[in-house]
Amino acid sequence: MRLRTKIFPPKADPPRAENSMVEIIPSINVRTFEEVKERISKVEPYVKWCHLDVTDGIFSKHLTWHDPRDLLNLETKLNAEVHLMVSEPEKILDQWLVKPIKRIIVHLEAVSDMDLIIKKCREAGVEIGLAINPETFWGKLEPWFGPVRSKTLKASADVQAHRTSNGIDLFQVLAVHPGPSGQEVNWPEILGKIRHIREHCPRCIIEVDGGIDPHTYKNAVSVGANILVAGAYIFNSGDIKIAVENLKNVSST
Repeated sequence: MRLRTKIFPPKADPPRAENSMVEIIPSINVRTFEEVKERISKVEPYVKWCHLDVTDGIFSKHLTWHDPRDLLNLETKLNAEVHLMVSEPEKILDQWLVKPIKRIIVHLEAVSDMDLIIKKCREAGVEIGLAINPETFWGKLEPWFGPVRSKTLKASADVQAHRTSNGIDLFQVLAVHPGPSGQEVNWPEILGKIRHIREHCPRCIIEVDGGIDPHTYKNAVSVGANILVAGAYIFNSGDIKIAVENLKNVSST
């Protein structure tokens, strides 16, 4: 009697972004514009982008610097993305469409007219990101996935190559609740959320904000993250240059 050998299919690799490039962006979560300028100057030699956290004390009880007029006199070579953790971002959006802002991120939980936000950002030449809080089901983003317009993928910094037909440049998974840096993260839940988004939107840009260090960086990228926003790890490190290099070394391995 001839025995049959049962052949098992190879185990599937974790979903990954179709573009392997990963961007590291320092998060600036402070109460005054003087602190904003100080932190920008500290990271400017080592990165291309900075991430400005803005809260209004309503959507989040935590209150940060939140006056866009200050940016008019800011001199920096960095591109900036503003994370508007605010109630009704439509009402203040116009104020934030200024240099050096290249990307605005708003929260699905706070928006009432996403089409208006997309329209205004497009007219200003500013990219738009859509974020969800840790407790929000990832599937609520799905109506915004849509087919990706470009068939040619470029470096991750060229987010427009990944823009969905619905006009979203990136999706942000907020790993901590809107508020101060340094919060604990439920990583199994967050990694599962990233994985699901990547499976349903293979070419989308996925940004993860919160709890990023070399270990969590590697885990987030392994399930599909393109952009990692790190605040506490970089600014509490004692040596910003080394902290950024540690993250970049992870991305190169």
